[in-house]
Amino acid sequence: MIDFRTGQILGLLARTTPFLLLRLAVYLGITLAYVLAVGLGAGLGALFGKIGGSGGSGAAFGGLIGFGIVSGLLWWAREYLLYMVKAGHIAVLIELMDGKPVPGGKGQIYYASGIVKQHFATSSMLFGLNQLIRGILKAFNRLTLSIASWLPIPGLDAVVKLVDAIVNTGLSHLDQVILAQILRVRGDNPWAVARDCTVLYAQNAKGALKNAVFLTFLIWGLTLLILFLVAAPIAAAVGLFHVHAGIVTFLLAVVAALSLKAALIDPFATVALIQVYDEITRGQTPNREWSAKLESMSAKFRELTQKARDFAAPAKPADAPALAAPAADASAT
Repeated sequence: MIDFRTGQILGLLARTTPFLLLRLAVYLGITLAYVLAVGLGAGLGALFGKIGGSGGSGAAFGGLIGFGIVSGLLWWAREYLLYMVKAGHIAVLIELMDGKPVPGGKGQIYYASGIVKQHFATSSMLFGLNQLIRGILKAFNRLTLSIASWLPIPGLDAVVKLVDAIVNTGLSHLDQVILAQILRVRGDNPWAVARDCTVLYAQNAKGALKNAVFLTFLIWGLTLLILFLVAAPIAAAVGLFHVHAGIVTFLLAVVAALSLKAALIDPFATVALIQVYDEITRGQTPNREWSAKLESMSAKFRELTQKARDFAAPAKPADAPALAAPAADASAT
């Protein structure tokens, strides 16, 4: 039995239409950037390739260069996307889930931006915390939720690892679930909140797994459907640059499908896992035993704990006597 409510999720997403449109515009813009870069790169490559007597190879090489350039630019822009798009959308969704009033239209985006900035002064701070959380969750899920650790079947290692990788895509939105809890809690120390919420997830991970399996099939089933739908239009768009369908066109179709997934499907999965997290952790407090387990298996969790301590520690003169452990650490146990 799943622990999320599909009708409620769709209703929440409908009330955040401004953010859905923003996400759609951003990710379709990314797809268009890929198409243009690949098309122009292929055209230039074909031009220079003809000089050398190999126009087809030159077009393919030029297209791949264009693909790589846009990928590199997006690598640098991912911090901004997390700060302005994903975190803002989560901020509005969590307000609605808690029954708080949220403005509509463009005002919703400005409202969400204010909430995010209250918790994270800079995009770098949010990005750094998010990377720590992702690292902790990845290490924990690999060591405790892996099918390979439950069913060590000789000769099927590759298959089991593939199944693990597929199932983990359903858990890949958990970092945004933790972010939602940080935005929900009006605390001064996001590192300490993240630490507590990560421990709470670890205590209830198997309850999250059954929901993640269902979400995995839903997410990738819809993504494959989108891939089939966009393949022909992408091939036609690339054909405008006199580039024949091939590996580059397939890569662009994958990019388009993943962009639409990020814009429309990922928000559904995120809200579903927030509902699951709320359900399975209700009334619980972080447990010392699970905190110790996480410290033993993840250097990033130890780093997160240290950042929570450092963030909470009051400023003091260099010659001031040492203080007892700060409250942030005690509350996380």
